[in-house]
Amino acid sequence: MNPIKTILVDDHTLFRKGMQFLLDSYDDIEIVAQASNGKELLDILSEKQADVVLIDIEMPVMNGIEATQKAMELYPNLKIISLSMYGEEEYYYKMINAGAKGFILKNSDIDEVTRAIRTVMNGSTYFSSEVLYNVVKNITEVTEKKENLPQLSERELEIVGLICKGLSNEEIGEILFISKRTVEKHRANLLSKTGCKNTANLVMFAIDNKLI
Repeated sequence: MNPIKTILVDDHTLFRKGMQFLLDSYDDIEIVAQASNGKELLDILSEKQADVVLIDIEMPVMNGIEATQKAMELYPNLKIISLSMYGEEEYYYKMINAGAKGFILKNSDIDEVTRAIRTVMNGSTYFSSEVLYNVVKNITEVTEKKENLPQLSERELEIVGLICKGLSNEEIGEILFISKRTVEKHRANLLSKTGCKNTANLVMFAIDNKLI
């Protein structure tokens, strides 16, 4: 199997070099380029093919949100993982709407970084447990039921919970004893009912509306 071609984008040189040093020990991941801001990333992508991008949010010249949006418009098959810090929860929805497929904290261990890369490469989303905890913790408590909340079946709620755990359609099918195609139909229905445009959006919707 060809290695996963990955680009590191962060304005701190030491962080990028340290990350590359650690990832270079994995045979299935190849760092093909580094960039210090979003504009440099777009310049690199115009000349070099990549599968996955690990990108910081706050950077000079062009931040991670704008860069992610522009990159996804030009290269819709690209998988982008956000590298975030504690306290950046306000940017999560913006990154998801821009097209990010995963979130990991910058202090995550290298095993989690590689797990996130492989997970998004296989078509799933990845949220580190710390990121999900921070999102839940920072959601304002809602005392009244939100209006126009879609009615989801018990099966759909089951599937939402498993999606939020980062499981693939095939893995969900095995757990629920249903076919992969049936899971795909449920996932499509969930996106339609909730108005979410992708799985990452659905995960945040589920947390925000206390579906999990």
